[in-house]
Amino acid sequence: MAGKIDPMEQFLIHPIGPRLHLAGLDLSFTNSALWMVITMLLLWFFMLGGMKRELVPGRWQAAAEGLTGFVQNMVDVNIGPQGKKFTPYIFSLFSFILFANLLGLLPIGIIPGVHAFTPTSHFSITGVLAIMSFSIVLIVGFWKHGLKFFSLFVPHGTPLVMLPLIAAIEFISFMVRPFSLGLRLFVAMIAGHILMDVFGNFIVKGFNAGGVMGPGISLISFLFIVGIAALEILVCAIQAYVFALLTSLYLNDAVNLH
Repeated sequence: MAGKIDPMEQFLIHPIGPRLHLAGLDLSFTNSALWMVITMLLLWFFMLGGMKRELVPGRWQAAAEGLTGFVQNMVDVNIGPQGKKFTPYIFSLFSFILFANLLGLLPIGIIPGVHAFTPTSHFSITGVLAIMSFSIVLIVGFWKHGLKFFSLFVPHGTPLVMLPLIAAIEFISFMVRPFSLGLRLFVAMIAGHILMDVFGNFIVKGFNAGGVMGPGISLISFLFIVGIAALEILVCAIQAYVFALLTSLYLNDAVNLH
């Protein structure tokens, strides 16, 4: 239907180039894969330029050192001295999510046939990241504590009569972690992008409508989209931080049984 607003179209995954099928699986290179590759290349380029180790650091080096220092401090505070070995993973996780979120906001849609894509707006991506983190937590927990890791489900001082109920609640809460971890990031990214798309369409339709009300609606929509865009930039950073923070807290449970 002409003029129909479809805010979900921006989340469609489509192949780039020829389709590749193997054993019944579609292994085609997609727009989602392309933007993940772009994210990783940009992150590599950012860190490469920030590793000059100059006596008086420039802005680029200061930014890279600030990012690594921020993540290192997060790990030290939440896990302690034993968390140092997990810093590379937490840093990679935080940086990838942050860069992927921000790249999805690039206003390149003005170029015909080109638009930015946010991989973290798909649960298939955020879910894999969450499962990776949860798997590391399980591996570390059982490797370090063995069967004693199950004591994580029994808070200290729990009355004996309440033990079955508390243990069941703690176990369910623990198993829900990967779903909530992946769902939180996915929902935050998809909601903001839908709002920006809807108000963007209001701007265009307001101008096309003409009359007295049309430009007024476009102006109000423009003000809304500016505010939402500013909020989205903040949300991009916050969601990357929350994902990394919760992962470090879950690792703390596995390492220290807290």
